[in-house]
Amino acid sequence: MDTIGTSLGVLIAAALIIVIAVVFMLSRLFRKVEQGKALIVSKVRKVDVTFTGAVVLPVLHRAETMDISVKAIEIGRTGRDGLICQDNIRADIRISFFVRVNKTVQDVIKVAQAIGTERASDRETLQELFNAKFSEALKTVGKQLDFADLYTKRDEFRDRIIAVIGTDLNGYSLEDAAIDYLEQTPLSQLDKDNILDAQGIRKITELTAHQHVLTNEFRRNEEKEITRQNVDAREAVLELERRQADAEIKQTREIETVRAREEAETARVQAEERLRSHTAHIKTEEALGVQNENREREIAVAKLNRDRVVAIENERIEKDRMLEVIARERETELQRIAKDKELEGEKRDIADVVRERIAVEKTVAQQEEEIKKLRAVEEAERDRQALIITAEAQAQEQLVKDIKAAEAAEAAAVHKAKEELTLAEARLKSADLDAQAAIRLAEGKRADTSAEGLAEAEVKERMADAIAKTRHAEAEAAKEMGLAEAEALREKMTAEADGLKLKAESMAALDAASREHEEYRLRLEAEKDIRIAGIDVQRQIAEAQATVVATGLENAKIDIVGGDTVFFDKLIGAISAGRGLDGFINSSEHAQALAGPWLDKENSTFTQDIGAMAAGLGAAGVRDLTLAGLLGSLIADGGEHTGQLRGVLKAVTAQGLGEVRLTDLAKVNGAVALDK
Repeated sequence: MDTIGTSLGVLIAAALIIVIAVVFMLSRLFRKVEQGKALIVSKVRKVDVTFTGAVVLPVLHRAETMDISVKAIEIGRTGRDGLICQDNIRADIRISFFVRVNKTVQDVIKVAQAIGTERASDRETLQELFNAKFSEALKTVGKQLDFADLYTKRDEFRDRIIAVIGTDLNGYSLEDAAIDYLEQTPLSQLDKDNILDAQGIRKITELTAHQHVLTNEFRRNEEKEITRQNVDAREAVLELERRQADAEIKQTREIETVRAREEAETARVQAEERLRSHTAHIKTEEALGVQNENREREIAVAKLNRDRVVAIENERIEKDRMLEVIARERETELQRIAKDKELEGEKRDIADVVRERIAVEKTVAQQEEEIKKLRAVEEAERDRQALIITAEAQAQEQLVKDIKAAEAAEAAAVHKAKEELTLAEARLKSADLDAQAAIRLAEGKRADTSAEGLAEAEVKERMADAIAKTRHAEAEAAKEMGLAEAEALREKMTAEADGLKLKAESMAALDAASREHEEYRLRLEAEKDIRIAGIDVQRQIAEAQATVVATGLENAKIDIVGGDTVFFDKLIGAISAGRGLDGFINSSEHAQALAGPWLDKENSTFTQDIGAMAAGLGAAGVRDLTLAGLLGSLIADGGEHTGQLRGVLKAVTAQGLGEVRLTDLAKVNGAVALDK
């Protein structure tokens, strides 16, 4: 039992040792693969590819690692090698392509067998492999787009390149592409002798010139707008300053007026007070004088009374009575005089007050008249300023319209010149092609007719050369003529635009009086042109009328009696009378109302009435019958239109047409021949 147990333990130990040895060997032989790489194991009969890891046996297996991560390939085309677009504009471009080995067993084996594992992901190797293919795709797609589309539609450009290249590149795959740099090739690096570069230069020059024109137009509009805003702001500031000055002047004037009125009132009150005080003083002095005189008189009377105490009592009584009477009368007289004086003083005061009031009212009226006059002057000034501003605005508007029209005409001329240039180039190309066709035809005919003789072919070839040269010369001449006409037209438009600008600057530089004079002169010229045009129209009408009269007289059967002068005077008089009658009837509402039944072209009874009356007059009566006589006869016959006929007779007589004979009126319309 012990022996069996020992043998079993040895076997288990040996098995464990073998297992551990195998595990150790596998761990040493297993090769782990990093991300972005592939392990290629070349065995005896096959090749295995793994992207995780595998056991590599020494001697029997060969293991190689291939980098399958994404690599960037940069393709750049600049200068004369730049990319040619559809519009023949050359572009400098730098684009990066992202390429990697396709992560499949077959593609990895294909790349490893074709290139090798070490060179499979080398950038220089990739550049050598794909540079030509990517450049060709780049040129192919670039030729399908204009430069502007190439610049603005980068995603479409990139997608087209990827579509042209494709994603399968013999084991490689194109992951993506990115445009790093894209700009127009400078003109200095273009070849002027290259037809594509020449067309590209012309296209670039045309586009940049157009953009320069637009830029200049925007700058000029900006300057004009800024100038206009500055002018508006300055006008607003000046208007506010003027209004402020007016308000200050008005306030100062009102203050001065109130102050003068208060000073006048104060002076008047002081004068009244001074006059009242002086009057009171005079009255006081007069009262004191009267009292003194009375006192002296009483003293004298008392003295006489003392001297004549015993004298005549009756006489004293009588004297006393007389003295009292005299004293009363004197007192009465003094009071009357004082009253008169007081009345005169009051009257004088009243007159002074009235005079001062009149003076104050006169001053107020004068100031009001001055205020009205100042207001009228200010209103007239404002109206004048408004008219000037309106005229300036209209002139500037017309100026802007003229400048815009000139610019539009200039642009049209430029386009016309380009059109002529294009046509000339087309004719030149056509002539060249015709010449080449003629040469080919001549060569063909020369080959066909070589048997007949080389001399005839040589003659035809020379004729073809001559025709080609002639057509080329004609095309060159047409081109030069078109360029000359375009240049002349452009110079004319430029001169007109410069003239308009100078005119605008001159108008702007003129002062108000000169601008008003210039506007007045322009109005006079416009009015003169209108009147000359009206006179010309009247002349044409007169010529047409004379032609009509001449034609009518040529076709009329006329018997002239009395000489040419008399005939012409009567003819002119008859025409004048007829036109006067037509004008009177057409312009007179009363004549239209009164002779309405006769003037109706469809229901007129004039012929019937004239016929009835002529039947009673006879041939001589009809020949000498005047318009007034006709109306008088109709009135004498009576009827429902008698009142209206009287009104017509009165109107005809007032117009001086009453003595016009009916035969003269008939001559005007050509109804009968002139007969005297």
